[in-house]
Amino acid sequence: MPRVSQEQARLNRERVVEVAAALFRERGLNGVGVADIMAAAGLTHGGFYGQFANKDALAVEAFDAALSEDRRGDVDTILANYLSLAHVQTPGKGCPLAALANDVSREGLGSPVRTRFTHGVERLASILANLTPKASRERRRQKSLATLSTLVGAVVLARAVNDEKLANDLLQAAHSSVAP
Repeated sequence: MPRVSQEQARLNRERVVEVAAALFRERGLNGVGVADIMAAAGLTHGGFYGQFANKDALAVEAFDAALSEDRRGDVDTILANYLSLAHVQTPGKGCPLAALANDVSREGLGSPVRTRFTHGVERLASILANLTPKASRERRRQKSLATLSTLVGAVVLARAVNDEKLANDLLQAAHSSVAP
C-alpha cells in the first residue's frame, strides 16, 4: 500500500482531531474509541498510532481544537449563544468545558487531559475577565470565574434534564444572574 504524502498525512491528522473533538463532546472521553473516531474520519484504525501516541494525546489535541473554535463577540452575544437551547442540543459543536467536565473530573490529577482542561478554564475565565467592566484585576477574575461556573453549570444541567421548559428556565436564570 503506498504511503501518503506529508501534506495528506497533515490533512488526515487535522480531520481526525476535528472528528475527535466533536465525538468526545457528544459521547464523552470514554464513550468513543479510537476505531470509532478513525471510521468517522474516513480512515483506517491502523493509521492512528502513526499520528498519535495514544488516545489521551488525541484527546488533548481535540480539546484544544474545540476550545479554539471561534466564539468571540461582546458579552451579550457570548451569553446568548452559550445559554441557548441550540448549544444544549448540539454538544458536539459546543463548549468542551460543559461537555467534558464530568469525564475530566474522573481523570487523574496529573492527566494531560485534565491539565489541558485546567488551562481551558483559565483561558475562558481570562476572556470573560477582559469583557468585564473595569474593576480591580482580582475582582474581574472572581467575577469571570463565577460567570464561567454559572454558564457551564447551566448548560450541564440543561443537558441532563428531560424537560425542555426546565432546561430553558435554567438557561434563562443563568443569563439573568450573569448579564451585565
